Amino acid sequence: MESQPPRMQADNSCQSNEEQLAINATDVHVTYEDGTEAVCGVNLAVEKGEFFGFLGPNGAGKTTTIKTLVTLLRPNQGSVSINGYDVETEPQAVSESIGYMAQETSVDEELTARENIRFACEVYGVPDSEQDKRIERLLDLVGLTDVADERAENYSGGMKKRLDAATVLVHRPPLVFLDEPTTGLDPEARMRLWNYFERLNERGTTVFLTTQYLEEVDRLCDRLSVIQDGKIVATDTPRALKSAVGGDILDLTLADSSEQATERAIEVVRESDALDTATIETTDDGFTITAEGAREAVSKLFVALHEADVVVTGFDVRSPTLDDVFLALTGESPEASNRDGTNERSATVSGRGTTE
Repeated sequence: MESQPPRMQADNSCQSNEEQLAINATDVHVTYEDGTEAVCGVNLAVEKGEFFGFLGPNGAGKTTTIKTLVTLLRPNQGSVSINGYDVETEPQAVSESIGYMAQETSVDEELTARENIRFACEVYGVPDSEQDKRIERLLDLVGLTDVADERAENYSGGMKKRLDAATVLVHRPPLVFLDEPTTGLDPEARMRLWNYFERLNERGTTVFLTTQYLEEVDRLCDRLSVIQDGKIVATDTPRALKSAVGGDILDLTLADSSEQATERAIEVVRESDALDTATIETTDDGFTITAEGAREAVSKLFVALHEADVVVTGFDVRSPTLDDVFLALTGESPEASNRDGTNERSATVSGRGTTE
């Protein structure tokens, strides 16, 4: 049996009509002053009204890419237009046409929710005559009406995140960037924010999202890109990317999951005639088989393992998830990436991209 890697669709993201695009990035490179190229030829084409996911391990270039798209960094090479505005020649127009929710909240804890939103209205030039009505609508939208006049220092982390989301929407931007918006929140707080973002998109707002919670990307996003080592390695719908993993996935748990015992069990699987081709990955307590016909091959595999005195203590057959896509494309599980990865730097970039 031959082991084959999954085949993913190459990046084909710049083929849409530019007038339909909220984001159009072509051959974008960002290099830091020490010579490290954090973003290497990124192409993105996000249509107006899309809910678009942007995934990758820590340090892969996600935050650097977002900072370039929102004008906080300038590219050394390539072009970027946001809502039809060039990020280098029209940065003010870009800033006025987007909302940007960074990983850290920008909430002033000395102010109330109402005061925070009013301050954002002033910053974005919302007319005085419209501010009260807009503030009330946003407070209702993010579920903070009942605590609108309490100081934000008394809010939970989830409430602060929701308030932060409200402040980036006061000027009704057609495009919102969300960089890990729910990291560190409990499940209930995360769900409230996800529902909020979903309603936002249903009203026509384009959403560009990075997150470690891939089940929500699967549920919410129309399309997504995966970035690895500064390069986009796949762009497609969640359904298509999961299909590209190939077949079903069989997770096997072994009584003896030592490296030697696991390798022996994998060799038994490779030598059996149960599967023609498969991708096999070791896990903490056994290994995972990805293959067409894996579901139907379970009985044959168990017989082969039993005859080789390999004790299987548990198994699960399932369809591919975005976690499997992430692993296939990056070589890392999302959990390991977020646990062991390092954050992207915030230093200035060199040459054409030097920040002021």
